[in-house]
Amino acid sequence: MEEIKILVNFVNKLLWEKNILVILLIGTGLYFTYKTKFVQLRLFKEIVKSLFRNNNVEGRSSFESFCLGTACRVGAGNIAGVVAAISFGGPGALFWMWIVAIIGSSTAFIESTLAVANRKKINNNEYIGGTPWIIEKKLNKKKLGYLFSFSSVICYIGVAQVMSNTMTETIITNYKINKSIIAMIISIIVGILVLGKKDKIIDSLNKIVPIMAALYLLVVLYIIIKNITLLDDVFLSIINNAFGTKEFLSGTFGGVIMQGVRRGLFSNEAGSGNSGYAASIADVDHPVKQGLVQILSVFVDTLLICTATACIILFNDPLMTSGLNGMALFQESLKSQIGWLGTPFTMITIILFCFSTILGIIFYGKNALYFINKSNKLNLSYKILMVAMIYIGGIEENYFVWGLADFGLGIMTVINILSILPISGEALGLLKEYENDLVQEKIVENKIKL
Repeated sequence: MEEIKILVNFVNKLLWEKNILVILLIGTGLYFTYKTKFVQLRLFKEIVKSLFRNNNVEGRSSFESFCLGTACRVGAGNIAGVVAAISFGGPGALFWMWIVAIIGSSTAFIESTLAVANRKKINNNEYIGGTPWIIEKKLNKKKLGYLFSFSSVICYIGVAQVMSNTMTETIITNYKINKSIIAMIISIIVGILVLGKKDKIIDSLNKIVPIMAALYLLVVLYIIIKNITLLDDVFLSIINNAFGTKEFLSGTFGGVIMQGVRRGLFSNEAGSGNSGYAASIADVDHPVKQGLVQILSVFVDTLLICTATACIILFNDPLMTSGLNGMALFQESLKSQIGWLGTPFTMITIILFCFSTILGIIFYGKNALYFINKSNKLNLSYKILMVAMIYIGGIEENYFVWGLADFGLGIMTVINILSILPISGEALGLLKEYENDLVQEKIVENKIKL
């Protein structure tokens, strides 16, 4: 066991602390942005339209795929991660999170398009796919696909415990309820949704994700309107801090960038391969359409949700929250804007964010295991294990298991990037084909109008 801990710590330090993943992801994002000719900006109208197309299908719709992908991206990190980035890197860190999201969305597009193009049909209108299937079909390296799948499951076990612990800690901080009772309730609810005869994960996320996003953004919109006269100053502080002479001369300029880059990469997950599991379920007539949907998911995660969190912090009077950090800083900043409602709203937000992430990763893990072994018993055992991990994570902090989340995600990301780079030409070809189809559609539309 001690040898495993040493290995996990060594790999985590190598990949995360030495910035190997940062360099790999940023480099890949820049490359794909160049090769797609900024598809994330050029086709923005099509990106928005793609979410609502093909939703009257017999299989899973683009919207359902979007909810699944967004559920896994939007988690407690969208609050705690943003607060940490601003606390240590200043307001300018948010600017670099925006840049990372824009760049990284091209990677999400490539990996998701490839996932749809190389998925498998398992029932009449049901599909399954992701990086393992891409590796098997395009690289003919099934053992590498097994490694990616196994790393996925390790990651999700760790994430489930982190999310569960975050929920219980948030609740007991504000309301003196026994931690075991809270953990048991969360586990039972998750068990009901995932252990029944019919898997209710996707249907649940279709309801949770729109509600949690709308609720959060509406409150932030109210705060922005309330502080509208400060909006210019807030955005000026973001830009000035991102490029400021003061930061450059004091030697903190690099820290501002790295805080934003790291938090942005960890938040939107573009390049990890996770989005492939979500994209592949959609019943679409062209792979590019689902690639565009995953671009939108990245934008919602960082450009909307993370920016919303930053606004809550930056509109706050620093003197009122001096000495605070993390969730305490977020909650007090919120209370200064909406009064006593800040406490229950923070709790509800964290619960929704974490709960949706738990459901999403259970679905992802189920797909990963399907690649290894199609046994229903293995699938059931995995779900039972995840419910147990949720309970255990809710009652105790296990930093080794939490480290497994970083370990699994790091291995996944390296395998995914090194796998999709040499075969990205397929996705680029599909993009060219899709754009040619759009041109033809417009020509036909113009003829009809004439």
